[in-house]
Amino acid sequence: MCGIVGYVGSADADGRPVDVVLEGLRRLEYRGYDSAGVAAVGPGGALATAKKAGKLANLVEELDAHPLPDATAAIGHTRWATHGAPTDRNAHPHVAGRVAVIHNGIVENFVALRAELAAEGVEFLSETDTEVAAHLLDRAYATTGDLTTAMQAVARRLEGTFTLLAVHADHPRTVVGARHDSPLVVGLGQGENYLGSDVAAFISHTREALELGQDQVVTITPTSVEVTDFAGASVHARRYTVDWDAAAAEKGGFRSFMDKEIHDQPHAVADTLLGRTDVRGRLVLDEVRISEDVLRAVDKIVVVACGTAAYAGHVAKYAIEHWCRVPVEVELAHEFRYRDPVVNARTLVVAISQSGETMDTLMAVRHAREQGATALAIVNTHGSTIPRESDAVLYTHAGPEIAVASTKAFLAQITATYLLGLYLAQLRGNMFADEVETILAELRAMPDKIQTVLDRSARVQEIARWMADTPSVLFLGRHVGYPVALEGALKLKELAYIHAEGFAAGELKHGPIALVEPGQPVFVVVPSPRGRHSLHAKVVSNIQEIRARGARTIVIAEDGDEAVVPFADEVFRVPQAPTLLAPLLSVVPLQVFACELATAKGLDVDQPRNLAKSVTVE
Repeated sequence: MCGIVGYVGSADADGRPVDVVLEGLRRLEYRGYDSAGVAAVGPGGALATAKKAGKLANLVEELDAHPLPDATAAIGHTRWATHGAPTDRNAHPHVAGRVAVIHNGIVENFVALRAELAAEGVEFLSETDTEVAAHLLDRAYATTGDLTTAMQAVARRLEGTFTLLAVHADHPRTVVGARHDSPLVVGLGQGENYLGSDVAAFISHTREALELGQDQVVTITPTSVEVTDFAGASVHARRYTVDWDAAAAEKGGFRSFMDKEIHDQPHAVADTLLGRTDVRGRLVLDEVRISEDVLRAVDKIVVVACGTAAYAGHVAKYAIEHWCRVPVEVELAHEFRYRDPVVNARTLVVAISQSGETMDTLMAVRHAREQGATALAIVNTHGSTIPRESDAVLYTHAGPEIAVASTKAFLAQITATYLLGLYLAQLRGNMFADEVETILAELRAMPDKIQTVLDRSARVQEIARWMADTPSVLFLGRHVGYPVALEGALKLKELAYIHAEGFAAGELKHGPIALVEPGQPVFVVVPSPRGRHSLHAKVVSNIQEIRARGARTIVIAEDGDEAVVPFADEVFRVPQAPTLLAPLLSVVPLQVFACELATAKGLDVDQPRNLAKSVTVE
């Protein structure tokens, strides 16, 4: 999501606060690059801001042309748009009265709060949820006269996920922050202190940091750091020393962006789920502005996508057909319009693209709409072309994905398709409200389970390093495990440049088993024994078949599945989960494996040869 930086420390007003903040924003630009802005305060009640849509370079150019006045404190922001398009007007900071605010996250109850403020005569200048927080803070400060107390009051009113930073013209040597379900760390300097959504923001100035806990407010001055809870009680924050240097800062201490993005996945899934229910707990997809009558009349869904996004569509097929009883086809976007597809006004075309700019997918959307179909985009990039040319959009909130090979966007796309399937099932009466809520609750539990898989990944990495010289790897899966097998093979091809193939396990005896020879590594994604028992038994039989021919079997199985143990050379465990949600877990070891094997070979996992992040030519 967004990157935020705060600094206070100049003894006399000068350009250092803005310079420090801009440097921090450069290191955090991977967190968001839809727009950027800064606010600076100095003695005499001076509050000045600058903000520009687009990359940070646009803001720097603006500041070169129109420098801000000298200051003693500053805050800065790089935005990944959620509420409101990426425009100058929607860029942070947002100013209300004499306070400036920046924000990371989503305020879920901002509609009600905005209506309350509007009723009191507040006029809004942006479409963002953040401006609501700014006006609430201005109003609370008018009552309390204390910026910290005002921030505590505002934090108690907000629902959702947020990190807020604020400066006030009356307090030129103070920055106040608050965090709830969103990162915020403190950097400790000599006569100066820092705030950031990541230690990368200040790592070139200090390695000493404070770790803020959940639901805490922090106030920094040049010589002090005070931390309280939202009720105002003082709390102790843990101090620690960062053990990596500024050279790794852009990656947040990880060896590569891919490594970082794999570890971002719990947050990517959690953020994609945020703000999707109303006060009654019913699923609400505000971005899906398609008539309910149109959605009820849909008699076929066609998913169009390429590469990893297409495999997310394959997972969606199993879930949506099961929940909605509507047939789902998954089409490679570049083949779709060339085979004269049968679509009409009762067809819903779902276009999946991380960038929102994939040309093959865009052309498929255009062709579908020309045939009268309704198009819904699932994308990660606000303001991109595919959602603009679709009838509706469902945004993932994975944050910027910099590594070319997709990881966290894949999990966020699967999560978004689950939301779409549940929404359609709820709307069309295929599921009762309590059934939808049960699955939503299980989905909300998935981020912690994904983290568990990551915490167990040491053995996966060890095996990957051991297999660095292997010339070929096969992947088998069944039901939702089949697209996971395809994705596992694709990751290995993309990153390690070795032969890798994914197969439906049932196809094994129809040809692919001829590839199996002594020592051949084969990954097998095993379905839960608690679900479709016949499938579990059949996949275990597949493991026995390839093991009998000398294959090295590497099995991904859920906790408690002991039936696979006698036939597996290695077992990578994942937590138990409902069958349809299992891909969110079972794909993670395959991502870790591919990343580690390629790293062991000395390859650039962030920028694999011949590949581009966004394919904008057909």
